Amino acid sequence: AFAPQVVRPRVIRTFLLSLVLIAAGCAPAVDPGPAPLPPPPAPVAAPVLALPPLPKATPRKADSVLVVKSKRELHLIYDGEPFRTYKVALGARPTGHKARQGDNRTPEGQYVLDRRNPGSRFYKSIHISYPNADDRSSARARGVDPGGLIMIHGLAPEIRDLGSDHTLWDWTNGCIAVTNREMDEIWAFVDMGTPIEILP
Repeated sequence: AFAPQVVRPRVIRTFLLSLVLIAAGCAPAVDPGPAPLPPPPAPVAAPVLALPPLPKATPRKADSVLVVKSKRELHLIYDGEPFRTYKVALGARPTGHKARQGDNRTPEGQYVLDRRNPGSRFYKSIHISYPNADDRSSARARGVDPGGLIMIHGLAPEIRDLGSDHTLWDWTNGCIAVTNREMDEIWAFVDMGTPIEILP
């Protein structure tokens, strides 16, 4: 035979107190342990920016000069590409190749920039090697003086204030004229011995 189990009054009180606390919502919470860490945020892709191309570096010197008379433009060239362009004024009779002294024409052909004059009355000037051998031979055959002193130059003091408006007409005796500021740039970028081609 089994002996009846004796339930002690203290155990009964503890059991009843637990029932009362549960019913009142005051039962001690079971410690679940440390809360899990939130998931890391999803990586945000950086916006792709379309960067402008880097400007081509300006060379220290031109390796040639090109003048296009019909466009009234002078280009400083490096490695086959212009890196400076200037509007110019030409001789008062700009059409055609210079043939003789006093015809007020700007020559056409291939020449060399062979000397410079920092004290020119036309601000600064760089001499073009006209007449070349062909020019002299042609002039001799016609019995005329081929002329000379053809320059790239700035503006004389009496017209300096015109600035770029000086290109509104052709006013030189056959030279190629630019503003004084532009002449400073050309002076800096062009060495003596640089070839120059003058096209119609």
